[in-house]
Amino acid sequence: MSTENVIDNEELLTDEEIADIEKEVGVDNSEKEVGKKSIYVMLEEEIMSLDMPDSERAKRLSRLIKVRNQKVNIMLTGSTGAGKSSTVNALFDMDVAKVGVGVDPETSFIEKFELDNLTIWDTPGLGDGIASDERISRSILEKLNELDENGNPLIDLVVVILDSSSKDLGTSYDLINKVLIPALGDDAKDRILLALNQADVAMKGTHWDVEKNAPDEVLKEFLKKKADSVQNRVKEATGLSIRPIYYCAGYKEDGGEQHKPYNLTKLLYYIIKAVPKDKRLALADNINDEEDNWLHDDKEDNYKEGIKRNFGETVWDCITDGAEDGAEIGGKILGIPGKIVGTAVGAAVGAAKGVFVAIFDR
Repeated sequence: MSTENVIDNEELLTDEEIADIEKEVGVDNSEKEVGKKSIYVMLEEEIMSLDMPDSERAKRLSRLIKVRNQKVNIMLTGSTGAGKSSTVNALFDMDVAKVGVGVDPETSFIEKFELDNLTIWDTPGLGDGIASDERISRSILEKLNELDENGNPLIDLVVVILDSSSKDLGTSYDLINKVLIPALGDDAKDRILLALNQADVAMKGTHWDVEKNAPDEVLKEFLKKKADSVQNRVKEATGLSIRPIYYCAGYKEDGGEQHKPYNLTKLLYYIIKAVPKDKRLALADNINDEEDNWLHDDKEDNYKEGIKRNFGETVWDCITDGAEDGAEIGGKILGIPGKIVGTAVGAAVGAAKGVFVAIFDR
């Protein structure tokens, strides 16, 4: 018998101890759609199926528990009519969300949507009056200054939804320049994402190619200039250079014209990049699985592969701890051939076989 496979008895786990770990890692799938298995459950099953010593299995499961307990908090802000609700509905599986409000009186009118370990904080729309905007701004400041149980900022990311069809973004600039960036301080650039919604009606609905579900060259140029303008206005006021993403959430209320989402994959890609690596799997479990939502983008990058790569890196780094002796898990969970381990490329290839094959590769 090889000495490397010999384990001291004191390192072995009892059946009860392993069962306790499995219970903590496991997810209550009664709240998930029928046939939709949580990524945490898939990872646990893969770890349990590997031929390895109990002590090593316990290490892997312990890392998975730590990842499983990570929570993501995303705040949505923007003017009335910019499309915050349509955006969050297009991005995430809101059908299973639990709805609540902030726990503090100052934030009691901020809607709270909980999707397992992902929480969306939807702030009221700005632009309905000075007094109202001041109350909303104070509420946002209260929430941005709130800390989690570990003493870290509660809000991981603020997504500011702007109306690309509007000529007057003054209210949004005030929010970004006078409230959000000062409140977030040195972390502002990494924790703010600017998103120009309603790209399909940015030029009064003209120059939108309905057949391709994409802007034509005239509209693309207009949207790029709009993004340039927003970026420059924010930089002039704060010194920070934040590049907005233009997109179309694809949902119109009150019987309006229905366009499919555009550039939603790009928006999701940048949201995932902005979320701390060890928290990303909370997003993976709650992405909207409507195929049409992820079909059309600007093709400037392969956002789908980028999403898979980011999640693959999370699985690799958090579950195997980046160790070379994780080759077997690399092969089993991520599908990495041979001993190509620890690389972003390898993780991306493997992640494609698990997390998003049902959404992006059908």
